[in-house]
Amino acid sequence: MLPPVRPRLPFPMLHILSITVPIYLLIGLGYLAGRRGWFSKAESRVLGRFVIQLALPALMFQALSSRRVAEILNGHFLLAYAAGSAAMLAGGFLVAWRLKRRGIAFSAYAGLGMSASNSGFVGYPIVVQFLGPVAAVAMALTMLVENLLMIPTAVALADGDNSSKVWSATLWRTLKRLALNPLILSIVGGLGMSLLGLELPAPAARAVQLLANASSAVALFVIGGSLVGLSLRGRLSDIASVACAKLLLHPLAVLALLMVVPLEGPLRAAAVAFAAMPMLSIYPILAQRHGEESFAAAVLLLATLLSFLTISGWLWVLTAGLGWV
Repeated sequence: MLPPVRPRLPFPMLHILSITVPIYLLIGLGYLAGRRGWFSKAESRVLGRFVIQLALPALMFQALSSRRVAEILNGHFLLAYAAGSAAMLAGGFLVAWRLKRRGIAFSAYAGLGMSASNSGFVGYPIVVQFLGPVAAVAMALTMLVENLLMIPTAVALADGDNSSKVWSATLWRTLKRLALNPLILSIVGGLGMSLLGLELPAPAARAVQLLANASSAVALFVIGGSLVGLSLRGRLSDIASVACAKLLLHPLAVLALLMVVPLEGPLRAAAVAFAAMPMLSIYPILAQRHGEESFAAAVLLLATLLSFLTISGWLWVLTAGLGWV
């Protein structure tokens, strides 16, 4: 007699859950540690600085320096991701400003929340399990778009007020800050090593590898800790609209561009996957300058909570729906 057949989830969904569940368990651990007082907010910020200043730059440098420049500087990826993100920023800004009659600063940060992903802290740990080593190259490309296009544009819009002096001063401050940003410096350094065909000495390469390996787990732990104390109270309609637009419309915009931009291989799936992530973790910090940090923090909280379902759904679409993986 044959044993009874046990119902089970389709393989793609099992595979997707095996990727996303551990990620959110680590985020939950970070939240629990912060909630129980094992790590204070200040200590979590120190860990976050470690990731941003050392671990992620090491990861990007390692990934870029070990590949040919032709593999890295993929113009079609940059075009699709940048155009889709810019469309979301412009659309979010115009809807908030013209239709909802919100202020310019609020509208700019609403657009930024819809268009800039948390590529390093959440995106990379998920996409590297989903697609493998190409995730690091895709992360570097998305961070170029976020740091050189999305953040400067949104901050300039928020500071705009129809004053050319304010716009020029904001642009200059942003460019100076970017010139010293470890993430940008690591991208430039990795590209330079690749272009020149150079390799680090073995001890230095091993040190970079150790730093890179620390990035994912620590980043996820920090994200969990950053959610402690955040509240969804107030302006719930605005909060929900920005969070849902980020998780659903941003990847859809990038997907639509990829239907016409000739990009093949795993980078095509990586572009949509990175766009499906919640907004960048420094979103409330950027909004603090214009008094919108409470709104931004609430959006970040809701988007992070909802992203477990939406990311799992997008990975299923890429795998079983479109067959891109």
